[in-house]
Amino acid sequence: MPSSRVNSLRMDTRVALLTGGTDKPYALGLASALAAQRVQVEFIGSNELDCPQVRAIPGLVFLNLRGDQREEVPFAGKLVRVLVYYGRLVRYVATAKPMILHILWNSRFEVFDRTVLMVYYRLLGKRVVLTAHNVNGAARDDKDGWANRLSLRIQYRLCDHVFVHTDAMKRELVAAFGAREQRVTVIPFGINDTMPHSELKPAAARQRLGMAVNGRAVLFFGQIAPYKGLEYLIAAVAVLAKTGEDVRLIVAGRVKRGSERYWGSIRRSITDLGIEDLVVQKIRFIPDDEVETYFKAADAVVIPYVDIFQSGVPFLAFSFGLPVIATDVGSLREDVTSETGLLCKPKDPADLARVIAAFYRSALHREPDRAQERIRGLAAERHSWETVVDRTRAVYASLAADGRSPHIFGSRTGP
Repeated sequence: MPSSRVNSLRMDTRVALLTGGTDKPYALGLASALAAQRVQVEFIGSNELDCPQVRAIPGLVFLNLRGDQREEVPFAGKLVRVLVYYGRLVRYVATAKPMILHILWNSRFEVFDRTVLMVYYRLLGKRVVLTAHNVNGAARDDKDGWANRLSLRIQYRLCDHVFVHTDAMKRELVAAFGAREQRVTVIPFGINDTMPHSELKPAAARQRLGMAVNGRAVLFFGQIAPYKGLEYLIAAVAVLAKTGEDVRLIVAGRVKRGSERYWGSIRRSITDLGIEDLVVQKIRFIPDDEVETYFKAADAVVIPYVDIFQSGVPFLAFSFGLPVIATDVGSLREDVTSETGLLCKPKDPADLARVIAAFYRSALHREPDRAQERIRGLAAERHSWETVVDRTRAVYASLAADGRSPHIFGSRTGP
C-alpha cells in the first residue's frame, strides 16, 4: 500500500469503534494501538468500559452510549435502557464525523443490529467494518436457526470488510455465508495486555484463594457454558485422583445467562465423584484487579471446549506466561503448540487426564521460568497489537481512499 495513503489515514481519518459495551481487553487493546498510530478514534462504550485506561488513550473520544449493563436489573429496566441506547446510537451515527464504523460486537438484539442497523448505516453512506470473533456463535451454543443464519448473511454481505482471527474462520465465512473472499482479512487475536501485573508470587496467590501453597493446580477461567466442556475437565480430575495424581482445579467465572441448569449438573457431578476438596469454586464475575491472582495460582490453564473457533482465554494465559492445555477443536492448535502447551481429544476425560499428567512431566512445568519467558515472547511476537493494527489500518486506508458511496446490495468487489 502506498505510504501516502497510510499517512493520509493517520492524519485525516476518524474511526468509530462500536464496542457493544463489552470485551474490555480487546476494545482497549485495539483502541490503544490505533491511537498510537495517530488514528482518530471515537469509542462507543458503556459503564463497564468507562475506566481510567480508556480515558488515558491520547486523542480518543469516549462516548458512553450504552450506560449501565448490569444483569441484576428487572426486565422492564433492561428494555428501557436498550431503547435508550438505540436512540442514542441512531442519533450519533446520523451526525458522526467518522465515515468508518468498526463493529467489534453487536448488542444482544443481534438480529436487529445485523439487519435494520446495517441498512441504516449504509443508507447514511458509512463504510462498515466488522470483527467477527465468532462466525456463528449461535451454532456453537446450539441456538442456530433460519433467522439467525439469514441475519448473519445480511450483515456479512453489507459489510465493506470483515476481520476474522483464523484461516478456518475465513473459509467458513466464505462457504457458509457467501462473504466475498477479498473482503475478509485474517488478523491475529491481540494479546490481552490490559490486566494488572504485579510481583505477586504463586504461593501468595494460592493463599488468597484459600488453597494449599504446595501441590498441583490448573485453572478453568471464564464464563461457564455447555460449549466449554467443563464436565469433561471435572471427570478428568476424578480420573487423575483415582490414579493418585491429585490435581486441584480452580473454576473461576460466572455462569453464562441461560446455562444455570448446565452448571447445576456440573455441581452435582463434583459431589457424585467425591472431588469437592479438589475443585475450588469461584463462581462469579472476576474483576480485573483479581485476575492475576487466579492465573498465578495455577500451573496451567485448561480449555476443554467442545466447539469453538477461537477464544480469548489462551491469550490471557500467554500474557502471564502460563501454558495452555486445550482440546483440539476449531483453530486452537494454531496457537497451542509444543512451545506453549499441549492438545488433547475433545469430549474425552481419559485423554484429558493423560495430557494433564504429561504436562506435569514436561519441561513446560519442570522449567517454569524458562517456559514463561518463552511463552510471553512468542505471544508478543505473533499476537502483537501492532500487527493487528497494521492490517486494520490498511483496510481503513483503502476504504478512505475509495470515495464512492457504498451500495446496500451492490456488487462492488473492493475491500
